[in-house]
Amino acid sequence: MPFGLAIPLALAALGGVLLGHHAPPGLVEALGLALLLAGTRRRLAVLLPVVAMTGVAIALLLARGAELPAGLTREDLAVEARVLSVAREARLTRLVVAVEACRPVADGRLPCDDLRRLRLSAFAAPAFRPGERWAFTVRLRPPTGFANPHAFDYRGWLWREGIQATGYVRGEPVPRRLEAAGPSLRRRALAHLDARALDPRASRWLAALSLGAGERLQQADWELLNASGTTHLMVISGLHVGLVAAFVLLMARGVARLATPGRWRLAVWPWWLAGGAAVGYAWVAGLEPPALRAMVMALVGLWVASGRHAPGAWQAWWLALGLVLLLDPRSAWRPGLWLSFAAVALLILIWQGRPRPRGVRGWLGVLIRTQLLLAPLMAAAVLLAFARLAPAAPLVNLVAVPLVSSLLVPLGLLGWLLAWLPPLSHLCWWLFGHLVEGLVWLLELAVAWLPLWLPGPSLVTPLALALVVVTLLWALPGLARSLRLVASLLLALVPLTPSSESSLPGQLRVRVHDVGQGQLVELRTAGYRALYDAGPRFASGFAPLASLWPPGQRFDAVIVSHDDLDHAGGVPLLAAEHQVARFIAPPGERVGVPVAPCRAGDAWERDGVRFRFLWPPPETGELSSNDRSCVLEVTAGDHRLLITGDVGRAVERTLLLETRTPVTVLVAGHHGSRTSSGPQLVQSLSPRHAIFSAGRDNPFDHPDDAVVRRFRRTGSCLWSTAHDGAVTLWLGEAVFDDVVSERPVAGRRSGVGGDCLALESPE
Repeated sequence: MPFGLAIPLALAALGGVLLGHHAPPGLVEALGLALLLAGTRRRLAVLLPVVAMTGVAIALLLARGAELPAGLTREDLAVEARVLSVAREARLTRLVVAVEACRPVADGRLPCDDLRRLRLSAFAAPAFRPGERWAFTVRLRPPTGFANPHAFDYRGWLWREGIQATGYVRGEPVPRRLEAAGPSLRRRALAHLDARALDPRASRWLAALSLGAGERLQQADWELLNASGTTHLMVISGLHVGLVAAFVLLMARGVARLATPGRWRLAVWPWWLAGGAAVGYAWVAGLEPPALRAMVMALVGLWVASGRHAPGAWQAWWLALGLVLLLDPRSAWRPGLWLSFAAVALLILIWQGRPRPRGVRGWLGVLIRTQLLLAPLMAAAVLLAFARLAPAAPLVNLVAVPLVSSLLVPLGLLGWLLAWLPPLSHLCWWLFGHLVEGLVWLLELAVAWLPLWLPGPSLVTPLALALVVVTLLWALPGLARSLRLVASLLLALVPLTPSSESSLPGQLRVRVHDVGQGQLVELRTAGYRALYDAGPRFASGFAPLASLWPPGQRFDAVIVSHDDLDHAGGVPLLAAEHQVARFIAPPGERVGVPVAPCRAGDAWERDGVRFRFLWPPPETGELSSNDRSCVLEVTAGDHRLLITGDVGRAVERTLLLETRTPVTVLVAGHHGSRTSSGPQLVQSLSPRHAIFSAGRDNPFDHPDDAVVRRFRRTGSCLWSTAHDGAVTLWLGEAVFDDVVSERPVAGRRSGVGGDCLALESPE
């Protein structure tokens, strides 16, 4: 391929990513016309980019079309699939499977033939093993996730992993094993590793570093790596594949020198053998996206290093980027892709055209300068991708990178190479284990000294841009040292800038979080932070609250409406990982922590915003748990918010004796159930905005059809966390009547009337 086509190829692949993602009307027809026109030119420079763009766009369109149709949600499907991965958590087993056959159990349903990859949960499951074929009945839902500000994008992760539906394995009929696992070099290697008498941590890290088995690392391992900024060392990267290729190349060139002393420099076969070794190692490691990316980059790097009709450094960079996007278009959504290519681009910028270092001192200087220049750029990329910053990373990586690249990875790979000589293999892995313990000690010390920092959401982008500018200031040649120092000191002031999300006195920020079939409302004034309810806890033990904030948050009050699991499920997590000044709950409700009672008439004021309980009465013994719910009224300026928990219509009618003034925002009772939001309440309060906190595809069909129509007749803007994700609005003085949803309808806000979405009952 002519080297001049590298940049057009990469740009065309990026264009295909954008077109396939946004899918404008007439896209397929336009791509077909472009192919026809390019074919008539009969020029590779025109045809190749058009083919690349078309291929990437079509691949993404097909991937989107293969997701589970909404009409098959919660339907029984008979599936035959091969198990790709297994993770066990107590009674719960999580599977990723490759679908080979799928059909609905009931007649007259939509086909599910396009499904290729599923993520399933199974309770009290049989002993699934990777590589086996199974037949089971499943219930699925389209890939989705909670949509909350600055939280983990589970829906995006499912998309990147190519998972087209999630769900669970039915206990009846009982799953049947159709075929045992076939031969697999990777599984045999992991089984061999399990049979060795290695320290558990050494075994986990060896599996991850040499075989790409990151799933073997424990949560504590990942937390330490994240906090120290060394997560990049624990994936199969260009470093690992490059070391294998370099070792094979050196050995092969040594053999060539002995075999043909006069012509060994011209021998081509050592380079081909090194390329084959890179491909083989990536294949053994599972050929997952990081390994695939590393393989492509290593192959292009070998081509550049060979010097035989090879592209230049920047041409190779563009060529590798284009090839990776062609092979795996979804990698455009993987932060690791941009981390890798940004690091390589900076290395080219820094060192291209410079003389080769001499001696140990020269190479040591290169290593230190490279790590110090890479540190702010990598920190910016991690900050944008994960909203976290590891202050210890620059210093830690000065030691960790050479330790891993020069000792740990070579020792791990040498142990596999000498597996047929157990004493020597054991010696390599024994040394590996001791080095791992030393590295862990260093990382723990660094994290204790400089712990992980999670900046406020409004600081993430400015801080990342500042780090990029600092990198360029010190990487670009020709800049005066004084300019670099002054500019860097000025940029260091960015973390001190005030947050744009802070409220003024008299203002209230209300956020109804998307926590599935449950409720969690966050209330913030200038200096006060409270929660109404704590969200659900699922059968697996997961509480959605865990995905909203890192540990260590402070809350002035947590009001638990009542003790149902969909409202109080996150209370144990709040008590264990966060600082809560006081928990409040109705008399007689047990939420697992000491509480102060909520009683009608109790009131307090913070920053000019007034909070008042309208319910329950002092005596609640004859009330059901739902009807004991704390009913909270919050007044900010001329705006009023009402949250009624799960109280029923009888209690609602009683509340109208206390308040009949129209409200600005009503968090609809009982997730939109027909037992709440009665006609009298809706007509009397006429809320400008009504918000349903309900789960997507929930089995109760919340919000109820009649309740939705009732609110629509009053002209209320309707919002549902099931459709809109988290809903945020500001009340009080000098604020606009604006609502922000995390999952907005394309091109407009959600809600009813005007800019509002005409929300109907679930399909």
